[in-house]
Amino acid sequence: MSIDVKDQPTGAENVVWDLTDLYAGVDDPAIEADINQTNERAEAFAAHYYGKLTALDDEELYEAIQELESISETAYKLGNFAQLQWTLDTGNAQYGGLMQRIREWSSQLEQKLLFFELEWTNAPEDFVQRMMEHPTIQHYTHWLETTRRYQPHRLSEPEEKILAEKSVTGRGAWNRFFSEFMGSQRYEFEGEELTQGDILAKLYVEDREVRKRAQQTFTDNLAKNSQTLTYIYNTLAAEKASDDRLRKFPTWISSRNLDNEVSDEVVDALVEAVTSRYDIVARYYTIKRDLLGVDELFDYDRYAPLPAAEGFYHFDKAKEMVLNSYTKFHPRMGEIAALFFNGWIDAPTRPGKRSGAFSASVVPSVHPYIMLNYTANARDVMTMAHELGHGIHQYLSREQGLFQSDTPLTTAEMASTFGEMLVFSDFMEQETDPKIQLAMLAHKIEDTFATVFRQISMNRFEHGMHTARREEGELSAERFAEIWMESQRAMFQGSVTMTDNYARWWSYIPHFLQVPGYVYAYSFGELLVLALFARYRQEGADFAPRYFEVLRAGGSDWPEKILAPMGVDLTDPTFWQEGLGEIEALIAQLETLVEQTK
Repeated sequence: MSIDVKDQPTGAENVVWDLTDLYAGVDDPAIEADINQTNERAEAFAAHYYGKLTALDDEELYEAIQELESISETAYKLGNFAQLQWTLDTGNAQYGGLMQRIREWSSQLEQKLLFFELEWTNAPEDFVQRMMEHPTIQHYTHWLETTRRYQPHRLSEPEEKILAEKSVTGRGAWNRFFSEFMGSQRYEFEGEELTQGDILAKLYVEDREVRKRAQQTFTDNLAKNSQTLTYIYNTLAAEKASDDRLRKFPTWISSRNLDNEVSDEVVDALVEAVTSRYDIVARYYTIKRDLLGVDELFDYDRYAPLPAAEGFYHFDKAKEMVLNSYTKFHPRMGEIAALFFNGWIDAPTRPGKRSGAFSASVVPSVHPYIMLNYTANARDVMTMAHELGHGIHQYLSREQGLFQSDTPLTTAEMASTFGEMLVFSDFMEQETDPKIQLAMLAHKIEDTFATVFRQISMNRFEHGMHTARREEGELSAERFAEIWMESQRAMFQGSVTMTDNYARWWSYIPHFLQVPGYVYAYSFGELLVLALFARYRQEGADFAPRYFEVLRAGGSDWPEKILAPMGVDLTDPTFWQEGLGEIEALIAQLETLVEQTK
């Protein structure tokens, strides 16, 4: 019988984060004090440095950057506190009000300080080279280099101020509305009102009729809200088109690639490599159809567990499994991961809480925070491993300071996916029953597909959506659905039947709205990790110290330079085939287990 997450406590009910390392609460007087002090520092900074950057010597430039970073860190601290507080209850007016106030204030602060980056971006080349050669500036070299790359896409200072001011009531407002709107939705299912996370969790249960009814329930809600969701998508796609046009970005994805510190050519090679191997997806789902004993596999069957995969993982058990795997890799990794279980994680599902999971780096002077929606299935164990990987990466890279601690999105998924692989490998080593191994491997393959192939198929949806919005004008829900289904059917190559209901499922995915172009970074990170993990299996203990140095480096250098000591060449267009080969090896391993269990 399928285990329902409602039948017993998950152990996550009281695992809540303690935000007092940031502020004591929304009424903490330190919030107002920090706002006022930051305003004063920003005004003093502008008065001292405005129009004078090219007259600074290396020591003065270093002092200026340090002060700008310190001011920015306080602003980030305020913004992260407000965002994290609101995340737990998106319908709470007090939380929403604080978050909006901080956003509006941050926009005004940005306008006071943006002159510095503009002056650096537009500084004469001889001055830039002279400053970059000084040992004094060495720590900030990469930040200065990456800032300089935006020069062709920067506008004048008055124009930049206007865009910063309007972003609060433009993209920021629409994204907040989408999050609050979706967070407020409830799904009537078998006499209960479920959150989005709970209804989607039903797609992972063994009972096919439950999966089918859950898919219908979720689709009905999307259909009911179709007009609202379609309008939000159209509005944000139009705003992105406007921003790209003003900033002279040649394609819809170019700005994201610039942020990710990769070329359009590298991303094109990734997309081409993955889409050319959709046959791997069809090969797997043909096997799964036979394992489930059905004549036809539908979209609501994709994540159906094999019978031996059924299991309930109490939060404490998941914690033990993840910490053991991390400690086995390197004791220091286990020590850092253990810190998060002392008030740095919020795990239970609750009404109003955002769906999904994330790790927020916050600011270097504090520590990261992790949000989960833990429902005690095997997938949630891997999500815990994933987010703790992020958290460890963010914790180690804090020493680089605010401006260089965060990695571009392309390598941001590296540590999280590596963490998943550590836990999965231990799962497989400890289990001796081939049937359970088969179920576990199938689960891992599906997670890998979701990260590699599905994300690229969603990238293809984004490409189609943004291209159509720019060429055709406002799109109907049916046009969005047409683009969505084309991208999804291409991935499955007939191995999974996409129902008419699934045509609406583009409309609930927040990544398309909040971080346009983001999704390919998951595929980038997964294929990178598969290649790295193959090296780890070959090298053993010698691998861990070098890997730690990669995590510690954060965003202090170009990704290809940081990864070079690991034997990785991101500029090689054939590099992606290495990771895809590892996925194919998992399929071959699965086929062997299928034969053993007949």
